[in-house]
Amino acid sequence: MTLQRHVRAATLSVALVALVTGAIYALRPIAPVLSLGVLYVFAVLPVAALAGLGYALLVASGSMLAFNFLFLPPTHTFRLADSENWAALAVYLMTAVSVSTLAARSRRRAEEAERLANDVAGKTAVLRSVSHDLRSPLTAIMTTSELLDDGGESLMPDERAELLAAIRKEVRRVDRLVSNLLELSRLEAGAAEPAPELWPVDGLVTRALHVLGPANERVVVAVDGDSPPVRIDAAQLEHALVNVLENALKFSSERVEVRAEQARREVVLRVVDRGPGIPRAEQDLIFQPFARGTSGDGARGSGLGLAIARGFVTLNGGRMWVESTPGRGATFAIALPAAEPASAA
Repeated sequence: MTLQRHVRAATLSVALVALVTGAIYALRPIAPVLSLGVLYVFAVLPVAALAGLGYALLVASGSMLAFNFLFLPPTHTFRLADSENWAALAVYLMTAVSVSTLAARSRRRAEEAERLANDVAGKTAVLRSVSHDLRSPLTAIMTTSELLDDGGESLMPDERAELLAAIRKEVRRVDRLVSNLLELSRLEAGAAEPAPELWPVDGLVTRALHVLGPANERVVVAVDGDSPPVRIDAAQLEHALVNVLENALKFSSERVEVRAEQARREVVLRVVDRGPGIPRAEQDLIFQPFARGTSGDGARGSGLGLAIARGFVTLNGGRMWVESTPGRGATFAIALPAAEPASAA
C-alpha cells in the first residue's frame, strides 16, 4: 500500500470512529449505554472492506478503548468497575474481529475476481488479434491450394508459378506472426537478453532486406557506408528493422526509402513511406502490443510488429519513434548509439 493510501485509510478510520462516538453520545438519553457499543461495528465494517484487515483490527481495538474511556464507569479512565462491562467489551471485540475478517475476505475475493476478469479480457484480446491475423493468410492459402488442385494440368506454367508464389507469400506471413508472438513473449518475460556485436549499419540493412525477400524490390536504400558502426544484437535489430519495413510496405503502394545519418553520438535509421500517415493521437498507441491503430485510409495494423521493434531497439540501448502527418506518409526513426572510435577500430 502506498503512503497516500495509508493516509486515506488512517483518515477514514479516525473519521468513522469519531462519527460513531458522536452517535452514541446522541443516543445515550434513549438507550442503555452498554448496548450502544455494538454501533462501532459500523466503523469496523467499511474500514475492513475498503482498507483491509489490518486497519479494521486497529479500528476495533481503538473503538473498544474509546467506548471504555468515554462511556463505561468510571468514565475517563480505562478501569472497569463492573464485570458486566468486561463481558460486553469482550463480546464486542470478538464480534468486531469476526466481522472485519469476513469483510476483508470478501474484499480479497472481489479483487481476485476483478483481476481474473481483467486477465480474461486480456488472454481474449490476444486471441481476437491472433485469430484475425491468422484467418486472412490461411484463407488465402486454402483458396490458392484449391485453385492449384482444381486447375490440374490445365494451368499454364506461369499461372502455376504465380499461385505457388502466392502460397509462399502467405506462409511467410504466418511464419512472421508466430515469430512475433514468440519474441513478444520473450520480451515481456525479460528473457530476450541481447548479445552485442559490432556491426556496420549498411550490413544490418542488408540482412533485413534479405529476410524481406521479393518485397525488398520496393525498398530504396540511401545508407552511407562511412556511417560509424553500432554495437548491437544483430538478430534482434534485424527483426526490428524487418517489422518496420513490412509495416511501411503494407501501408504504402509506392517505394519505401531507408536512410541513415549520424546525429552526435547516434546513428539514426529512418524508414520513410508515402502511405496515408498516422493520426497524432495514435502515434504512441501503435507501439503498444495488440493495439490496432487505424491509418488514414482505414487500414488496420497487426498490433505486434511495431511493439516488438521498439522493444528490441530499447533493449539494445536505442530509441524508436514515429514522425507523421496524415496524408503525407510516415517516418519511423531508430536511433542507435554509435560505437566509440577505439571500439570501432
